[in-house]
Amino acid sequence: MTTPDQPSIRFTRTLYFRVIVGILAGVAVGYFAPHVGEQLKPIGDGFIKLVRMLVTPIIFLTVVVGIASMGDTRRLGRVGIKAIVYFEAVTTLALVIGFAAVSLIRPGAGMNVDSTTLDSTSVAQYVAQGKHLDATGFVLNIIPDSFVGAFANGEILQVLLLAILTGIALVAFDDERRLLSLAKSSSHLFFRITALVMELAPFAAFGAMGFTIGKYGLGTLVSLGKVLLCVYATCILFVVVVLGLICFFNGISLWKLLLYLKEELLIVLGTSSSEPALPGLIAKMERLGCSEMVAGLVIPSGYSFNLDGTSIYLTIAVIFIAQATNTHLTIKQELFVIFMLMLNSKGAAAVTGGGFITLAATLAALGSIPVAGITLLLGIDRFMSEMRSLTNLIGNAVATITVARWEGQFDVEHARRVLNNNKIVPESADLEKAEELR
Repeated sequence: MTTPDQPSIRFTRTLYFRVIVGILAGVAVGYFAPHVGEQLKPIGDGFIKLVRMLVTPIIFLTVVVGIASMGDTRRLGRVGIKAIVYFEAVTTLALVIGFAAVSLIRPGAGMNVDSTTLDSTSVAQYVAQGKHLDATGFVLNIIPDSFVGAFANGEILQVLLLAILTGIALVAFDDERRLLSLAKSSSHLFFRITALVMELAPFAAFGAMGFTIGKYGLGTLVSLGKVLLCVYATCILFVVVVLGLICFFNGISLWKLLLYLKEELLIVLGTSSSEPALPGLIAKMERLGCSEMVAGLVIPSGYSFNLDGTSIYLTIAVIFIAQATNTHLTIKQELFVIFMLMLNSKGAAAVTGGGFITLAATLAALGSIPVAGITLLLGIDRFMSEMRSLTNLIGNAVATITVARWEGQFDVEHARRVLNNNKIVPESADLEKAEELR
C-alpha cells in the first residue's frame, strides 16, 4: 500500500509526460509532413492490438477472483441490477442533454446540403451492418460459440459471461482456495505484462495523432468546427455538471479523480480509444477502494452499456444531419430518435465502427433523414472519438464508485486519502496489483 513518504519521481520521467510529448510530436509531424503522418497509423494500431490481447484475460481473472473471494452469489445479482439501472438512467440523461445541445446550437443550420449529391459508397459498409443491428442478435452475440472463442475474438461481454459462470462455479468447488490463489497469481502476471506494454503508449500516441492530423488535416476542423465544438462542449458540460454532481454525492472531488486518472485519460486522448485504458482503470478503481468484484463487473459491462460520450455524440450526429440536409423532424420523430438510440447504442457498442453502424441503423429506422448524410461526419469522426472516449472512461469510473458505494463496498475516507496523496511514482507500479498499485 502507498505510504505518504513513498519516494516520487521527476515529472519528466512519468508516463503521462511522455504521452504528452508523443501527442505533440504526432500533431507536429501530421501538420508539417502529412504524408509521413499518414504512414504512422500502424504504430497506434499495433499498440491497441497489444492491449486488446491482454484485456480479455484481465477481465476474466478479475471477475473470477472477485466473485470467488466474495463467496456470495446473491450479491453478484444485486450488483448487476444496480449497475444496469445506473447505466440506463445516466446514458438516457446523456442522450437528452445531447439532444438539447444540438437543438440549441444548431451546428447544421445553413449548410443546405443536397442529400442526392452525397457519395454513400464511403459509408456502405456501415449501412449494411446497421441493417443487422437488432436486440436478438445482440443478446445471442453475448453467448460465445466456444469457451476459447470468446478470448480469441476479444468479445468483452462474452468473456464477462464466462467469468461470471466460472466464478459462481468456483464458489462451490472443493479445492476453491488453491484455484483462487492460482487465479490471483495469474491476474498479477497479466497486470505486470500490461505495465510493460504501457511503456509503448507514447509511441502509440505519436503514431495515432500523426495519422489523424496527416490524413484529415486541421482544415477539416475549421470547416466542420461548429458540430465538433458542439460535441466537445456538451461532453465537457456533462462531465462537469452531471458526473461532478454524482461525485459530490459520493463524497469525492471530480477534479481530484481526473488527476488520479491522468495517465489513462492521456492514453485515451492519444489513441482515440478507451480500450487501452481499461486494465489501468480497473486497477486504479480497486486501489481507490472499490471492491475487486464491483470493479471487475461494472467497468467491463460499462464499456458496452455505459457509454455517456457515445450517447451524446450519436444524438448530436443524427440531429446535425437532419439540420444540414434541411430535414424537418416532428416532436414524435425526435422522441423516436432518442428511443432508437437508447436501444441501438448498446447493440453496437463493441463493434468496430459502432458509432456509424448505430447512426445508419437509427437513420434507416427513422426513414426521413438520408442515411448518406453520415458522410458529412467522416472527416471529423476521428477527432470526436477522442472526446467521446474520454467521457466514456470518466463515466465508467464514476459508475464504479457509485455502484460500490450502493453496495457498501466503498470507503470514502480511504478514497479521499488516496486522491489527496496521489504522488508521481513509477507507472510500472500503477498496474501491478501485487504491490497495491504504488
